[in-house]
Amino acid sequence: METETEPYVRLASLRELHQVVAKLNTARSMADTLQTIADGAVDAALGFQLAAVNLVKPDGDLMVAAVAGNDDAEAAIAGRTGSRESWERRLDMGEHWGELRFIPYTEGWVLDHDDVPQWHITGPAPRYPDEWHPMDRLFAPMYALDGELLAVLEVDRPRDGRRPGPWGREALQLYASQAAIAVSNARLRGNMQRALVRLERDQQALRASEESFRQAFEYAPSGMAIAEVGGEANGRLIKVNDALCRLLGRPGAVLRRYSFADLVHPEDTGVLLRTSAEGGRAELRLARRDGSYVWVSLRNSVVADAADGPQVQLTHVEDIEERKRHELALAHRASHDSLTGLPNSAELKARLGGRICDRAPDPFGHAGVHGLPAAGAADAFEGFGTPRRRLYDHHEHVVAPDEPGGDGKGLAVLFCDLDGFKSINDRFGHVCGDAVLIEVARRLEQGVRDNDTVARLGGDEFVVLAEGLGPAEASDLAVRLRNGIIPPIRVEGRAVRVGASFGIGWAACGMTTEEVLESADQRMYVEKRSRSQGRRRAG
Repeated sequence: METETEPYVRLASLRELHQVVAKLNTARSMADTLQTIADGAVDAALGFQLAAVNLVKPDGDLMVAAVAGNDDAEAAIAGRTGSRESWERRLDMGEHWGELRFIPYTEGWVLDHDDVPQWHITGPAPRYPDEWHPMDRLFAPMYALDGELLAVLEVDRPRDGRRPGPWGREALQLYASQAAIAVSNARLRGNMQRALVRLERDQQALRASEESFRQAFEYAPSGMAIAEVGGEANGRLIKVNDALCRLLGRPGAVLRRYSFADLVHPEDTGVLLRTSAEGGRAELRLARRDGSYVWVSLRNSVVADAADGPQVQLTHVEDIEERKRHELALAHRASHDSLTGLPNSAELKARLGGRICDRAPDPFGHAGVHGLPAAGAADAFEGFGTPRRRLYDHHEHVVAPDEPGGDGKGLAVLFCDLDGFKSINDRFGHVCGDAVLIEVARRLEQGVRDNDTVARLGGDEFVVLAEGLGPAEASDLAVRLRNGIIPPIRVEGRAVRVGASFGIGWAACGMTTEEVLESADQRMYVEKRSRSQGRRRAG
């Protein structure tokens, strides 16, 4: 079961990993790209203290092209070369951690005398199973889209002294896949830059460079497009390559009828408009022929169509669907309960906090803060330091149903605690208890509206957020949910029962999320005690 702080740690790690990956896109030359990859591997997001990038040379051997984390290691191995045969042996004998390859110290001794540059030192045997040994080796191969090996990232000395777990392996694998794209892009940029330089030479060199550009454009592994700049047809696609046609599932003749503005997802139109033509970059969704959308990264640059001729826009379209899928999956895991799939405590507080601000609404309709006029509200908050939540224009204040200025309805917060759950855990074990929690979560979701939130705080505590309810409607909802939980739950051939106690609180601007949840929690315990006393009197 996740601790309360683990979602915040994972969200922070995801943000750090996203920042590290974003740096890969800022490097321009191949040398800068390789050094950025090595530097990113020793960033806190991945947790290693030493990294080296071994680049595949044209002859097939691998050269240590970048080192980060240790000056002595860099002086010892930078620029040295290992044979392709030795590297293939390492990658073949390593344990498969997805795309990663791990060679434990118990097996790596056979590699001590090959020609691959290394910095490993001996050390004592591990004290516990997952302790990192100085002779352990971990490799992250980087492949092009066609399967060609581009480079191998080798990492060492985890900051926590342990072999990476599932989270760390997935993060390193995702980083290596993005690093491979960065290397491919650096190679492509180098080819394109050389082609553009040749375009500026005399006519003979111009014809040669045009042919080079054509091949780089047509056979590029990522999508490429040329569009008009200026005039009535501004933005219309003039030429597209096969990779872009395959990505969007449309033939070139059809794509040349459109501009990217015609293909972009409606929600991403503003992103496209904010992207400058020259040197602009954006991540957005483009429409496929089947009506689905694919996440892409667009990079724009403006070049001359011919010497002293009209300008055109050259756009590089990179497929980032897999990266986005990983990011969304990691974000979901960090914000949702791993057992029930419901939003967790952090996500619940984020959703609740998104509806309430830290200023109680003025029943007389004044927009000021602490007695100041509306025009000084923002300045007042700047002067008093960082607020818990900045006031935004056009914020619709949340008030309790019985407060002035409301319409008798509000944002109900139903705090639910299961009755009798501990005895099920004690009698039948945690496997049975987990099955009960999963079924209770399902029944709670079935009993609410589509726009309501059902979250699990931890243990056997759940919270329901339901907006637009009055007190009677909130009470009816609590009764319906309780009645939905009471029926027997079948687990491993036996029927078990749990009850539920609900406390109803109301969210309102001027309260913190902790105050809102505490209010509902206290009312839940009042109801639990009163129902328990009622049962004793009845007995």
